[in-house]
Amino acid sequence: MAAAETQQHLSSGEIVRRELYFTNLFRVLQASTYIGLAYSPWLGDLVQPELPSLARGVALVYVAVALALLFTTRRALPRLGSAMPPMIALDIAAAILMIVAIPDARTGIAGLLLVNLSAGAALLSLRAGFALAGGASASLLLLGLFQVLAQDRPARLLLESLLFTLAYVAAAWLNHTLGRQMRASEALAERRGLDLANLAQVNELIIKRMKTGVLLVDAGNHIHQMNESAWLLLGSPSGDQRDLGSVAPELSRRLYHWRNLARSDETSVALAEGVPEVIPRFTRLAANDDAHVLIFLDDTSLVSRRAEEMTLSSLGRLSASIAHEIRNPLAAIRYSAQLLAESPDLSEEDGRMVEIINNHCVRLNDIVENILQLSRRDRSRPEVLDLNDWVLRFVEEYSESNDLGEDSLRAVTQARAVEALADPQHLQQVVWNLVQNALRYGRLPGEPARVMVIARNATEQGPPLLEVVDRGPGIPPKVAAQIFEPFFTTHEMGTGLGLYLARQMCDANQATLEYVPVPGGGSCFRITLGASVRMASAV
Repeated sequence: MAAAETQQHLSSGEIVRRELYFTNLFRVLQASTYIGLAYSPWLGDLVQPELPSLARGVALVYVAVALALLFTTRRALPRLGSAMPPMIALDIAAAILMIVAIPDARTGIAGLLLVNLSAGAALLSLRAGFALAGGASASLLLLGLFQVLAQDRPARLLLESLLFTLAYVAAAWLNHTLGRQMRASEALAERRGLDLANLAQVNELIIKRMKTGVLLVDAGNHIHQMNESAWLLLGSPSGDQRDLGSVAPELSRRLYHWRNLARSDETSVALAEGVPEVIPRFTRLAANDDAHVLIFLDDTSLVSRRAEEMTLSSLGRLSASIAHEIRNPLAAIRYSAQLLAESPDLSEEDGRMVEIINNHCVRLNDIVENILQLSRRDRSRPEVLDLNDWVLRFVEEYSESNDLGEDSLRAVTQARAVEALADPQHLQQVVWNLVQNALRYGRLPGEPARVMVIARNATEQGPPLLEVVDRGPGIPPKVAAQIFEPFFTTHEMGTGLGLYLARQMCDANQATLEYVPVPGGGSCFRITLGASVRMASAV
């Protein structure tokens, strides 16, 4: 908005500068006319100066001033309101003196002055324009009165002066009105042009960033324009490759069939090696333009991804409904199993069966709780966290809430602050789950678990990291590739949803969770968080 207003102000200033330049150029031509009247030997029979010295002196001074004003047009713009009236006053004085020196040229010189007054009225306020017109009229009337009374000139000079007075005043009013309307119209046109240029730039940017590929092809199969997505879907051809038949033969074939046979093939096709399949669509650029055709390339992978997201969303709601319905019968089964376990006539074999029922009821209840937690997860409420302090408090809280025994859990912090942007509750759940897994599975046989929660930056100016590291046996590569999949577990009593939920919470906080093998043995689950606003601005 500010840039547009600045551009509009500059455009208005350019309009005034142009008008002032032509006014000064006319003044030079006017001064040249005075030089011709004062010096030309061919006008002696028509115009005879009564005061030749005065005429020549005024003409020389006036032409010098006119040239100086022409070359200083731009400097006069900032102070136009104060510089313009003296210029017009100079024109009036020069015209009156030339009329005194060359009375025979009175009508022509007074007519030339009309142009100066009109230009001044167009550039100045109405009051200033009327003041200058009044000054010129009064000067011309007084000179005429003096010539009639003192020099015994014809009385028609007074009539001419009156007529010029009316002309000066009318020209001042008319040119001020026309000048104001003209500048308003030109400013409006400049503003509309700027708006159209901005709109064209926005449209070009939108088309350039569209996920759908867009090409403009003429009747000769020459590609005039293409956006970034089309360039990628065509296999990133070089800039000089503009023939559609060479860049994408299959697309050229389909365009030929669409143009000549009115047949459209909507099957997906890969237009180059290593690019996604697309579905081409064709349309004319305009209703009466059969030469230029717009080609839209719809990436089928995006369509499939959207469909998959919709399917997953529906399945998520369905899973939550099923989980909710399972809770009541599951609670009844578990309660019945507990009552059965309290029976004094229960045999040892039946007791073992009841124990199995209880264990699987607990596991199934954990799955139900995890699914319900995933479906009703709150939106992320990120805060700026100092990960050094957060890690120290987390380890202290976890150690107080859980009996670690011989296992060890310690925090590793940095000397400098490590600030991150995350929801503290989501981060608490994620790290708690990771630490529990590390203490449970990240141990060598017969040895206690050693787990570290590390806060650091990836590099000096890199993103903040939160890592949970153990010194256990690590995770085999084939298993590591699936650990974040829902319901994947290697433990008979695991639900397979813990790491999946952890990654989902990280995604909700614009963070990433990944598994990183530790050299020499062990596992590392790394959370890459978003930098805080202060850290991002510092970078």
